[in-house]
Amino acid sequence: MTRRVQILVALVLTALWGAGIYAAHANGHLRFLDHLEATLTDLRTQIRGVQAPPDLVTIVAIDDTVVKRGGSYPLPRADLARIVDTIVQFKPKVVAIDLLLVDRSAAIGDATLANTLATGPMVLAAAAIFPSASETVESSSQGPLAVLPQAERFLLPLPAFADHAEVGVVNVATGQSGSPLSIPMLFRTHDKVELSFPLRVATRALDKPLTIAPDHLMLGDRAVPTDTDFALPITYYGPRRTIRTVSAQSIFDGTLSRAAIENRIVVIGASVAGGGDFYPTPFDSLMPGVEVISTAITHLIAGDGIVRDRKVHIADALAAVLLPVLLVGLLAWRRSALGIMAAAAVMIAWAGLNLFAFTHGVWLNAATTLAAAVPPVAIFAGVQLWAGGRRTQYFAAKSRSLALFQAPAVQEWLARDPNFLSKPVRQDAAVVFIDLSGFTALSERTDPDALRDLLKAFHALIDKAAVDCGGMVTGFLGDGAMLLFGLPHAMPDDAARALKCSIDLHRGVERWIASLPPAIGGQLGFKIGAHFGPIVASRLGESHQHITATGDTVNVASRLMEVAAQNDARLALTDTLLDAADFHGTPNGVLTGPLLTQVRGRSGVVTVWFWRDRHRPSQATAKAEMID
Repeated sequence: MTRRVQILVALVLTALWGAGIYAAHANGHLRFLDHLEATLTDLRTQIRGVQAPPDLVTIVAIDDTVVKRGGSYPLPRADLARIVDTIVQFKPKVVAIDLLLVDRSAAIGDATLANTLATGPMVLAAAAIFPSASETVESSSQGPLAVLPQAERFLLPLPAFADHAEVGVVNVATGQSGSPLSIPMLFRTHDKVELSFPLRVATRALDKPLTIAPDHLMLGDRAVPTDTDFALPITYYGPRRTIRTVSAQSIFDGTLSRAAIENRIVVIGASVAGGGDFYPTPFDSLMPGVEVISTAITHLIAGDGIVRDRKVHIADALAAVLLPVLLVGLLAWRRSALGIMAAAAVMIAWAGLNLFAFTHGVWLNAATTLAAAVPPVAIFAGVQLWAGGRRTQYFAAKSRSLALFQAPAVQEWLARDPNFLSKPVRQDAAVVFIDLSGFTALSERTDPDALRDLLKAFHALIDKAAVDCGGMVTGFLGDGAMLLFGLPHAMPDDAARALKCSIDLHRGVERWIASLPPAIGGQLGFKIGAHFGPIVASRLGESHQHITATGDTVNVASRLMEVAAQNDARLALTDTLLDAADFHGTPNGVLTGPLLTQVRGRSGVVTVWFWRDRHRPSQATAKAEMID
């Protein structure tokens, strides 16, 4: 499978994963994502910081001070009637009592409270009773109201109170973290739909008709965005008492300020320790339920709530599919640090956009998008790393194999420039040839395995000498080899290194032959020829290429081996090579010559010198000039 097909398959699988994660969560599965979303929502709220709420609501708290005064909780109905009566005298828009008045108490107290409720605009709290710990929706329900929480029944205030007030359901929906992230605006039983307490208070305070649209609510001509189940997402302004709060004790003390009540929405609720409902929020661990309700009322009245409607859910679905596809695409586009950096930049940009949207009133889901993006990106990155490791191992093996055929310098050059010598290059270089004498006759009488070991040792000796002097073996010719000095590029000391290599080979091969058994070593000899001049370096072959050199310099170096043998010498050098190497002899070597001679296949005369070890002179040295 080609890389493009692999990438396409990865992108398709990533898109399917993202779509599957979003669909599964939207259908009520993967509930652990709700806990993660609640945690991320708390974090985003804390980053946004405390905000000043619109000054529309006053909470009159039945707190510990009031309970200590009265000596009991729930508060006696007569005391509650006094609180309500004092508030009504200060002309509020509406009085909302976030207390369940479902049980009878002293007859005088109930009658007093009932009469007081008739003196002003009132909203009382009711409770929805569900058959289990979780709110349910009947699968057979039809229409837009099918998504409403299905209550078993409503726990309503006593008729004596309800006759003088409107009623709203006060239940809140808590997430996996226990913090209310949204409040249902509508509840239903098998035959009845009831408004929530905050919605009932808002409609009474605004005095505008309520319209239930398929996916949102209308308060007069203003749309109230809700979640798909008609729940109002809420975001907290700050810790408890951020919304204006006064103690009910101020009423008994006669210190209640008229300005805190007049023309405002007043919510009476409990904040007594152990007596009221409390919830954890991003800003503190215990916030009274009355302040949670008041937050929802403020959102409804001011229109400053956070939006999490159908359009936002569509954006969430697109993000769950497109973000992981984009990240995987970036990792596939650049299989390097650049791809990782690009993917990280996209993730940071997405996180910044998500936070920006949240702080500006749009609640984009973060948990579902992360669940859709992180696993495929991690898997793809892991596969990339694994494949990269495999590629590294493969290329390392190829490099080791290449090192067997190419000199290290040429190998590194080819790695940097794969087009090296794709076109022939003319340059000066030094060429050295070496060949074993007597090997053909020996091979007729020697076991093939022993012969192979012999050649292997000979080739290893040549290869080491070439590498040590910075040359390259362009090819082993059976019992001989050609060495080249001048690639990957010509150097000023090419001739000097070729000369040193020739002398090292002379001494090394001589010692090696001496170390062989007499039956073998006695039949072997060698000859070396070295020359310096212009060559044409190129690649030869199509599917299996090798680097070589051609030209007159190569031919002369090769024919010098014959000249050496004809003159009872083992190493023949041209004056051109000696001049280029600036050679003036060695303490342990002897140069003899010059010999002006012709070489086979070439017209003209070549000036040849012969090098020998000083301690092993040939018989022919007496006939030639000695040069130290």
